This record gives sequence, structure tokens and C-alpha cells, in this order.
Amino acid sequence: MRRKSALFIALAALLSSASAALANPADYEHFQLGDLATPTQDKVSGGLLLMGGGDRNIDAMKWFLVKAGHGHIVIISASYGAEIGEEFKQQVGGLLSAETFVFKNRQAAYDPAVLAVLRRADGIFIAGGDQSRYVNFWRGSPVAEILDAHVAAGKPLAGTSAGLAMLGEKLYGCMDTISLTTPEALADPFGPRNTIEGDFLHLALLKGILTDSHFKERERLGRLFAFVAKAQASRPASAPPIFGLGIDEAAALAVEPDGSARIYATSPKGGAWLVDGATLRIAAKPGPLEAPRIHVTGIGHQSVIHLPTGTIDRPSFERYYAASKGQMAELQQ
Repeated sequence: MRRKSALFIALAALLSSASAALANPADYEHFQLGDLATPTQDKVSGGLLLMGGGDRNIDAMKWFLVKAGHGHIVIISASYGAEIGEEFKQQVGGLLSAETFVFKNRQAAYDPAVLAVLRRADGIFIAGGDQSRYVNFWRGSPVAEILDAHVAAGKPLAGTSAGLAMLGEKLYGCMDTISLTTPEALADPFGPRNTIEGDFLHLALLKGILTDSHFKERERLGRLFAFVAKAQASRPASAPPIFGLGIDEAAALAVEPDGSARIYATSPKGGAWLVDGATLRIAAKPGPLEAPRIHVTGIGHQSVIHLPTGTIDRPSFERYYAASKGQMAELQQ
């Protein structure tokens, strides 16, 4: 009888420990919706969903779920709660489960229970919020390694707002937590507030790409010029120029495994902007950005962009801009 009692106590302690491993209030919050046990029946295939923030396009989210085989989605964040999981379940539907982890510190990026869930995810969605937390919590951690491996294994990855900003080879880290505006960036592109980071993710289709979100709505074209200029300051001369890719709030860019990408948008005017960094390879020095002719191409509903080369079929526009003395202006062609 004592033996049975001891066995029961040991088993109870083990189950309690396993449960606690998936709900450590000091390191992260965990939310789950749906059926976690049923195996995914549909085919899982690769793809990247680059979302500009704001209202999410339902068709774009359905595209992502198809890529995930209508299976098990894991959402990672450092700011919000279960909202995106509930949105997937209630507004989009057609998935087995949605789990959300809200990271509170870097320790959570080493938690075995969190990592196990991420490894078996059919699709991973990076939420918005404060991207400096993502840099501090995830860069150089097992989470970043899993994200790279997830994409390399042919599984879909999505990011919105700050989650989009993290995906390129280079990224704006917003390390002072105060988002840089276009006037500030144009006035001092190589200054300390323009915190360009690297060595975070290593996605082949976004090699040589720097992404930005909430683009047209927050007038971020000028700051993307500054981002691209600083990102190239230490780039070898033999390396190709970096592209800046800005996504409007009303838009999402769905990237197929072959690199071809199309726009989904909640507004007819929602799209994306591609900044060619060729004329933004300038020496780092104090003072405003000086670039006489910057090529910008629009990606609209009829366009197809091929990544990472940056070639665009049927662009919605082609424009040239000049930046000087802290100002920018469109050039007459």
C-alpha cells in the first residue's frame, strides 16, 4: 500500500511538473485553442506572409493556413495575448489548433516546453509589438534557430508589424523603443537612433532585404531610405545592394517557395514599395542623408515580385526621389 502511495505521489509530481513547464508565469504566458492532439492531414508547404500591420486580410490568412495544412499554428509575441489565435479560430477558421506564447524575458527562449511546441508547429506567426524585445529575447537563441529551421524545412512563416520587421537579412531594431520617424531618419541616418541590426534570421528568400511595416499610413518611405543607407555602410563593395521592402497596413505580401510574391489587400490602394539600395551606398558620416536619385517601385494587385532578386512584373508605379538637407522630394521624370 505504501508502495502504491509513493508511486501515486511520484506520478502526480511528474504530471504537475510537466504542466508547470508549459505555464511558467515568470517567463511567458501560454494560451491554446482547438484540438492539439489530432495529426495534421493536409499537406504542409513553404511560404512567407509579410503583413504590414493594421487590419489583417482574411484571404492572406487563409493562404497561410493552406500552407500550414490547416493544422497547428503557433503564435509568438512579446506584447499581446491570445488575440491572434482567437482571430485565426473565429474569423478565419479551418485549423486544428492555435497556441500562443507571450515571452516576458530571454529565459523563455530556452524553455524546453516552448521549444518543443515550436518545433512541431505546422505554421509559425510572429505578432506585432516592440521589436527590440524580439532582438533582445530571441537573437542567438534556440527560438531563432527554430525559425530558420522551420522555413528551411518547407513550413510557412508569417510576421506582422514588428513581426514583419524581424524577417529580413538586416532589420531596424528600434533598440531605444521609440520608433524613428522619417524626418528624424533623414536628418541623421547614420546616428545612434537608427539601430540597424543583423544576424537574426537567415531566410534565403529575404537575403539582402530589409523590411518595414505600416508603410504608407505612417509616411515611412524616407526612413526606409535611411535604414537601407545605414544597413549598407559596412557592406562589402562586392556584395549586391540591399533592397528596402515596405508593406502598407492594408496589405500583405504572400511569398511562394520559388520567391514569386503577390499582394493581398483590404483596400484597393494597399500595396508594397521596393527601394533600390544601389544609390544609397554612401559613406557613413554625421548629418542628413544626401542621395540625389533613389529608385522606388510599386507592388500592386496586378504585380508579381520575385525575391530575393527584386525584379517586378507589372509594377504599379516607378518613381525617383532625392534626399538632401533632411528633406526628400519626388523627382520629375
